[in-house]
Amino acid sequence: MSTPTPVRIDFVSDVSCPWCVIGLKSLEQALDKLKDTAQAEIHFQPFELNANMVPEGEDIGEHIAHKYGSTEEQMAQSREAIRARGAALGFTFAMDKRGRIYNTFDAHRLLHWAELEGRQKELKMALFDAYFTQGENPSSHELLLKVVGQVGLDTTKAAEVLASGAYADEVRERERFYQQNGINSVPAVIINERHLISGGQPPEVFEQALRQIIAGA
Repeated sequence: MSTPTPVRIDFVSDVSCPWCVIGLKSLEQALDKLKDTAQAEIHFQPFELNANMVPEGEDIGEHIAHKYGSTEEQMAQSREAIRARGAALGFTFAMDKRGRIYNTFDAHRLLHWAELEGRQKELKMALFDAYFTQGENPSSHELLLKVVGQVGLDTTKAAEVLASGAYADEVRERERFYQQNGINSVPAVIINERHLISGGQPPEVFEQALRQIIAGA
């Protein structure tokens, strides 16, 4: 039996991006099918959809209408498409609980720290759940510390990170790097630092792309 091929995956995303949840859940399903073929290492990279968002956040309907010019009908269709895709992948989007969109910079700083602590993926999924399923505020330090504790990370250390502004430069540097390399929407899934798969693709798309990349390697 052959040894699985090591695969590096940089998953560029934002905590407040529903299609990033869909992309990640799809990618996980694809990797599950490829577990004998690919040994994947996922690194979550920061991207802020709303880097200049005010601290108190903004009403999500007003925000989307202003940013994308969407009508109420278009927004309702989009919400339903997201809810259905999430449900098919085993993730609950509680649309009625999520009324505002928030700044996510501090969440990205904690995700950077969590990677150093070996629990980045757990924190990422917990933040997605907190925002999209529970309707919590991912810019709130109280919420961030609660989620940190839930995934078994040290809340005292996390509080020090939040209070000190630690990893701000590193997060901004990573954000700049991906923007300068043409990433202007997320999720952006980069395989072995060479191959880009954009958007919340179905599991089959990720599986096929990964098979081709591994075969070519």
